[in-house]
Amino acid sequence: MKKHKKIRIAIIFGGKSAEHEVSIQSARNIFDALDKDKYEPVLIGINKDCEWVTSSIQQLFSNEQVVLNKNRMNILTEVSGNFKKLDVVFPVLHGPFGEDGTIQGLLKLADVPFVGAGVLGSAIGMDKDVMKRLLRDADLPTNQFLTFKSFERDKISFDKIKQKLGLPFFVKPANLGSSVGITKVHNKQELLPALESAFMYDSKIIVEEYIKGKEIECSVLGNDNPIASICGEVISHHEFYSYEAKYLDKDGAKLSIPASISLEVSKKIQKIAVEAFKILCCEGMARVDFFVTAKNKIIINEINTIPGFTSISMYPKLWEASGISYSKLIDTLIEFAIERYAKEQKLHTSFVN
Repeated sequence: MKKHKKIRIAIIFGGKSAEHEVSIQSARNIFDALDKDKYEPVLIGINKDCEWVTSSIQQLFSNEQVVLNKNRMNILTEVSGNFKKLDVVFPVLHGPFGEDGTIQGLLKLADVPFVGAGVLGSAIGMDKDVMKRLLRDADLPTNQFLTFKSFERDKISFDKIKQKLGLPFFVKPANLGSSVGITKVHNKQELLPALESAFMYDSKIIVEEYIKGKEIECSVLGNDNPIASICGEVISHHEFYSYEAKYLDKDGAKLSIPASISLEVSKKIQKIAVEAFKILCCEGMARVDFFVTAKNKIIINEINTIPGFTSISMYPKLWEASGISYSKLIDTLIEFAIERYAKEQKLHTSFVN
């Protein structure tokens, strides 16, 4: 890889998912945290029409389109003819079309190092159905769930769900994040609107058992030898940790670091978080979310392979409390991306006689 005086890093943000605005907040914070003496940031916005455009921190979406040019290896090409060779990419595209392996596959084809999980880990982490099945098959603690496709919606029975999962239960799009499209169902009358909401965002939904307990989150960092942060607790002032509680209501939730759990339970969560990270083929970073019941039973809720990087996001806050500053965390993630890329370059992609 050709060396530059500064490492040129592209921050790709926006996208067409329902988490577009969250992605913009994350990109701003990563940009601000980068050491400008060490890095040359290149902001690339993907608007809701899926157009790649040049950006600045003042004007996030311009009219000048951007394309990846594979013929010039790792080069980002502006339509104006201004070529910029990238050293690494930091995708902060939360949700579908960014966190699900799509952008990761494109970047691998473009032969560019990138931060975070690869194609497989990203796809698994995005699909809650596949994720939970893999965790369950690995004997890691998960809640009970049912999966339905859109063509089956007329056959979804409230009574059968209630018999399997009890009340209340959650209805969620299988592939989305930030609590978008999620409904807590208490009775039969609430099921149809919940299904309509979830199927607005995905053709596959999951219906999950409700777990009463503390909402605990743990950050994981690394490639081959990942480590876990201390645990944090989300105390929601809404009925559950909804999109409104996360992003719209400034008093919607409180983040408590460290979590109000015993040291023994905290260590078990850290161990399970690292195990889940490995089982789900993750790399670089992830945030693993748990429930802890009154009897200290630990349940994995989900994993997020591109966790939020806003000023109030749990992932960077947990590492800061664990002794890694926001800027150092960004440095470390970039180092892991370049390290993985260098390792992959040693692999043969065609038959060697």
